[in-house]
Amino acid sequence: MTAPAAQEAAGRASLWRNREFVALWSGQIVSTLGAQISATAMPLLVLAITGSPSDAGLVGAAGTLPFLLAHLPAGPLVDRWNRRTILLVSECVAGLALATVPIALWSGVLTVGHLAVVAFVQGLCFVFFGLAERAALPKIVPVAMLATAVAHNEARSRGAALAGPPLGGLLFGIDWALPFLADAVSYAVASVGLLFIRSDLRNRPKAPPEPLWQATVAGLRWVWRHPLVRAAILLIAASNLIFHALVLILVVLARHHGATSASVGLMLGVYSGGGLLGALAATRLHRHLSPKAVIIGVNWVWTALLPLFALTADPLLLGAVGAACAFIGPLWNVVIITYLTVLVPDELLGRVTSAVMTLSYGVLPLASLGAGQLLTTLGPTDSVLVLTALSLVVAVTATASPAVRHAPPLPGAGGERGQGSDVSDSSDARVASP
Repeated sequence: MTAPAAQEAAGRASLWRNREFVALWSGQIVSTLGAQISATAMPLLVLAITGSPSDAGLVGAAGTLPFLLAHLPAGPLVDRWNRRTILLVSECVAGLALATVPIALWSGVLTVGHLAVVAFVQGLCFVFFGLAERAALPKIVPVAMLATAVAHNEARSRGAALAGPPLGGLLFGIDWALPFLADAVSYAVASVGLLFIRSDLRNRPKAPPEPLWQATVAGLRWVWRHPLVRAAILLIAASNLIFHALVLILVVLARHHGATSASVGLMLGVYSGGGLLGALAATRLHRHLSPKAVIIGVNWVWTALLPLFALTADPLLLGAVGAACAFIGPLWNVVIITYLTVLVPDELLGRVTSAVMTLSYGVLPLASLGAGQLLTTLGPTDSVLVLTALSLVVAVTATASPAVRHAPPLPGAGGERGQGSDVSDSSDARVASP
């Protein structure tokens, strides 16, 4: 066995002996499961209250609006504040917000506006938690184990996404309030897990902090200097828009043909099951595929699969097609998150990640609103065809991009962070996938 292979095997073997990583990872299984449960129930609740896809799209847009508004200022703050405190406060605030939904339901005073506010608060907490967790990970896990840790985090998210939607649909069918009560409890459990993290997760800057606006621009400036990053973020934003809109369209399509809330949850669970299998496969595949092969190949596979959604209204078949789409998403995530974590200096990690997330996630509010309008004007089947046309444009653009076609290999995870002078134009970033 070669030295790098031995080091990698040792990393995989010892990762679960890392008490703080296990505490963080285990707590986030519960929290992510709860979030998936309430995310499945949210559009079902809006449709049950108002019967309006536009209102469901509005609440969905409120939940993703913080991705556009908060990521850039949150990045510098994550680099300055104690990341452990950010993690804990984010979980507690999100849990309290979710707890107001069952209370309002039982009191008979729940409104769409209330749900939009709760969704916004949950999205804001997600922004801060995600940035803080990603920036804290190198403080908890050695560099040689980062790729494996990221892959485990991806499997964690995909596993929760597999179990969460069926549970959300089932609980919603029993009582509309139960999915949101379950999510509130999951945040409390995850908060307890964070108390076991004792490491100093703070960044130790060598110079006084810059003004907030300069720190924000620093992340954007780093991203702009990397041609492949610029190209990839545009492609990522487009695919995020497509697949975020697709979820609401599939829910409405299934409900339009008489599917129960449990069937809708099962459909989304099958969809997410493909992501879990893809996350498990990505732990090996990411070592053998270049950024060029991943970026171009994934987009063409999605373009080929999307039209199949228009050919059936059966929830299980829709979920199966979604599973095929989701299978290849984690590969992008593991490769890119690992690359950024290794390449970006620690003092810039929060700011660069926030810039990437703003640019790639900023389209999600438009996706929710656009899906609602497409459903209102065209119906679910024609809406799928519109998304297919957009995916074709994205695939052609990826293939034609010089930055993508000449992408150099990814840097090795075992190198020193922040060094990578020969790959200064080779990084791309994706933190979302179908």
